[in-house]
Amino acid sequence: MANTSSGVRVFQGLLIFGNVVIMLCGIALTAECIFHVSDQNDLWPLLAAANNTDIFAAAWIGLFVGFCLFVLSVVGIFGIMKSAKNVILTYIILMLIVYIFEVASCITAATHRDFLVPNFFLKQMLQLYGNRNWQNDDEFRKYTELTNSWNRVMTENNCCGVRGPQDWIQFNSVFRSTHLDSDFPWPRECCTTDFVDQFLNLDGCRLGVRGFVHNQGCFEFISGPLNRHAWGVAWFGFAILCWTFFVLAGSMYFYAILNN
Repeated sequence: MANTSSGVRVFQGLLIFGNVVIMLCGIALTAECIFHVSDQNDLWPLLAAANNTDIFAAAWIGLFVGFCLFVLSVVGIFGIMKSAKNVILTYIILMLIVYIFEVASCITAATHRDFLVPNFFLKQMLQLYGNRNWQNDDEFRKYTELTNSWNRVMTENNCCGVRGPQDWIQFNSVFRSTHLDSDFPWPRECCTTDFVDQFLNLDGCRLGVRGFVHNQGCFEFISGPLNRHAWGVAWFGFAILCWTFFVLAGSMYFYAILNN
């Protein structure tokens, strides 16, 4: 019988090894996506306020795919070891469905990077930071979370605005409409502090004196983590797809052998 020949046994071993790798990749992909959707850098509000959360959607899809890859690889190993045609056919069909989901996750994560440009965050910051003109509870929550996220980013990274403090005075913004330049031209989170988080010199900060106001923009501290997550989900997912393609093709060939 064909399925008892030494060649087929070797082929079975290769398919089992391939599925073990898929199992491990599924665990790694799930862990990576859990880390991403947990939003360790608290950047979700910056994207949610602009209705552009595709990168998080890609991570959720990746989380689902990672779990499915783990489960299906176990099913595949069992089917291949037992030469169970029905189990292998079920494995192939379900794996193809999961494969399509992972393709969607990779494409979504990769294309999302096109939105991570300074002007995207600049427009959002100018229009929504400190905005109190909300129409309902959802807008109130969205604007409040975005403002708090910007304050946290500027405070923790010693930065101001997207490109620098000049963003607040070069463009019209909600903040400028409620704050006179003679009072404070930019949020106080742009002011430097000492080791106990006390402002060094508020008058110097208001006047833009170097050393009392953060001159570095926050763009790299926002886009950096998002880019790393996007490329991690996209390229690791793509590597899994490449490996899974060959394992799937081998499984189809093995299924054809069993039917002969």
